[in-house]
Amino acid sequence: MPTPTKGPRLGSGPAHERLMLANLATSLFQHGRIKTTEAKAKRLRPYAEKLITLGKRGDLHARRLVLSKIADKSVVHELFTEIGPRYENRNGGYLRITKIGPRKGDNAPMAVIELVEALPTGAASTRKAAPAETAPAAAASGDQGAEETPAAAEAGKQPAEGSTSEQTAQSDETSQAEGEPASEDKTEDKTEEK
Repeated sequence: MPTPTKGPRLGSGPAHERLMLANLATSLFQHGRIKTTEAKAKRLRPYAEKLITLGKRGDLHARRLVLSKIADKSVVHELFTEIGPRYENRNGGYLRITKIGPRKGDNAPMAVIELVEALPTGAASTRKAAPAETAPAAAASGDQGAEETPAAAEAGKQPAEGSTSEQTAQSDETSQAEGEPASEDKTEDKTEEK
């Protein structure tokens, strides 16, 4: 069990401290990372990690214990369905605190506290969903193209063995033949002008 904090607590009293920690934990679970003071981040870490451990358990009693601390049911649902299962193979250490320097104004030391394995953001999930939606459409058109491709490939292979290579060789010869006189004509014109 962690040693109780000696000296002044966060906020104006124990009830205020509990409310602040609950609100910080709610914001942390909603956004995946929050920026706060170092003191609040250090106090939030064990509190939030215990809630994540309860989220990993996933039973009704654990859900009721979390609901007694966090009032927002949508955040509790997210904790039990997304965050808890993500850390199933990890025994603690779900959060990371990164110091970011003093705050402008009162020079309070600031820190970012975040989940170790970042939550997928709404923008990132929509970006991932858009290619996934276009992929079936491309696959459907690709299937039609795939059906045509083997037939075209077989048809392409047969002429490629004989006539296609001859046609390309003939076209190369004609382009070279046409290109050479044109370049000779230009050089002759230039010499005549001089």
